[in-house]
Amino acid sequence: MVTQREINAEPDDVLDAIADYREVHPRLLPEQFTDYEVREGGDGEGTVVFFRLHATAKRVRECLMEVTEPDDNTVVETDRNSTLVTTFTAVPGSVKNTSSVTIRSTWDGAPGIGGIFERIFAPRGLNGFYEQILANLAKEVETGGK
Repeated sequence: MVTQREINAEPDDVLDAIADYREVHPRLLPEQFTDYEVREGGDGEGTVVFFRLHATAKRVRECLMEVTEPDDNTVVETDRNSTLVTTFTAVPGSVKNTSSVTIRSTWDGAPGIGGIFERIFAPRGLNGFYEQILANLAKEVETGGK
């Protein structure tokens, strides 16, 4: 599952916004992410956040995401409760002072027949959520959240 967008801001500014789990990151999340809570840290590496992800009306996942920053271009959230890993990457864009921002998720899904349906339909749902996150991120860094 990969979603990408060009944003009119420098990669460092984009990643700083993503990694600000206390103030900015909650504003990036669409309504399907509820009960958001910073449990440790709050700024990048070492942060732990909890939220409920409402994939559908009946499919709600409790996520406890541990944040790492393996390099200068990347913020990674790894769920302690599942195999979900979400990676945010910001690199220089095609035009000066822009960023190419990518959200990539990997997830094994549930076992059995339910897992087959999850693996078919979850990518479409997550891509929709991630498109909204990227739109909110663009608004945040391009206009200061206004």
